[in-house]
Amino acid sequence: MSTVELSFSALPVHVRTARLIVTAVARRSGVAEPLLDEVRLAVGEACSRAVEAHRRHCPDEPVSLELRGEKGRFEVTVSDTVPGDLPPEGLPAAALDEGADEFEYGLGEGTAELGLAVIAGLADDVEIATTPKGVQIRMSWPAEAEATI
Repeated sequence: MSTVELSFSALPVHVRTARLIVTAVARRSGVAEPLLDEVRLAVGEACSRAVEAHRRHCPDEPVSLELRGEKGRFEVTVSDTVPGDLPPEGLPAAALDEGADEFEYGLGEGTAELGLAVIAGLADDVEIATTPKGVQIRMSWPAEAEATI
């Protein structure tokens, strides 16, 4: 199992850098070339959501990514660190794991659902979880070869 960890300041300009790094690691992990654009776009959506949440609630905290290549899969987890007592910006209650509290997500009606729909349409598998430390969006795609990251 190979893992790459990345964290960046909650600035929109860093989302592009994260997309480029994730794409390079996905390629080395064996993700097929036709899927790389999907990886790049899905990660960009998830990172943009996390950056916006951080800018509103904890601008000094970094956004974190974990990239894993194992068992024919490439997995990306984007994590924010919005304090647990605040609602996770950009996530509708229906998207959260069972047992989560209801909340207002405040990015404009339909915006959150659209971003999550884009991610779900691009990634092979998506899991969204709230934790006491924030929200995690885990996405994965098939990889043709064992990871070389």
